Amino acid sequence: MAARFCGVLLLTVFLCGLNASRPVINQELSNIFNELWRLDVNRWTPGIDYTISVQARAGYVSQGSHVVRDHASLPLFSNVTEDKFLNVTTLSRFTKLLDNYESSTGVAEMVTAEERTEVNLFLDAVLETEVMKRAHKYLVSKGKSSSNLRLFKSQLHLIWFHLYHRDRNTGLDSCGFEHVFVGETKSGTEILGFHNWIQFYLQEKNGNLDYKGYKAKNHDLPDQDDHVLNLQFSWHGLVKPVGSAFIGTSPEFELAVFTVIFLMNTERSTTVLVNIDQCQMELVVIRHGRSLGTAYPKLLSSNSRHLRQHSL
Repeated sequence: MAARFCGVLLLTVFLCGLNASRPVINQELSNIFNELWRLDVNRWTPGIDYTISVQARAGYVSQGSHVVRDHASLPLFSNVTEDKFLNVTTLSRFTKLLDNYESSTGVAEMVTAEERTEVNLFLDAVLETEVMKRAHKYLVSKGKSSSNLRLFKSQLHLIWFHLYHRDRNTGLDSCGFEHVFVGETKSGTEILGFHNWIQFYLQEKNGNLDYKGYKAKNHDLPDQDDHVLNLQFSWHGLVKPVGSAFIGTSPEFELAVFTVIFLMNTERSTTVLVNIDQCQMELVVIRHGRSLGTAYPKLLSSNSRHLRQHSL
């Protein structure tokens, strides 16, 4: 079976306050995101670069509960080609960023000179990929970014790595990258963010994370080829009742997609409906001033089911 782009480890509690009415398909963004998808040469191939075992459907868990029944006796990931973490520049530089943050909101981040260098090297690598080059060209054509690469890099840094207050009662304790790609905790009771499959795999491998099962409707069950997955998991003893994320995609693909949405809109909360490969999904971006507060995919259908329904 061809690998399906539904790689969204759907790893996020779906936020309240979004528009109740579903937006119409954004064909222009669907087109550009499919271009980015085709250009993502660092995307991992299911069954070759990794294997996922979705196992059984997870049960209902209320937000803040630490009690959860485990419907998955095995890890989600296995047979991961770890050489790619060393041999692919964006991946090797991405993984170095994952231990740079305090997971708990309310604890101010202390950024060292070494960590600043790691961020700069990661952004340099991302800017060299065809994925981000195409996203940059698109944003320049829309008047949303400068054609000057140095200025565009500064824009990416402001969106993803600028520190701000997530907990108003403390110092600068969060940034978009930490929230989306690393994950945070709040008051020792809940998981915030954590929308990245690489972090999920590494935390699972190290024994800090336990996959509890998938979340899906009966007519759209996941399998091992999906590039998008709704799931439930625990992390350091806290439970994420339902979340979302891309699986198998490169960091530069996710960074590019959410940067385009962030810059193409000015509302605090933006939801766009897109078709990418064989999936239909909503992509949600929430701003924190001039920086990113959160960003995640919300899978609506896979296996081109939305196309079959439209043809009926």
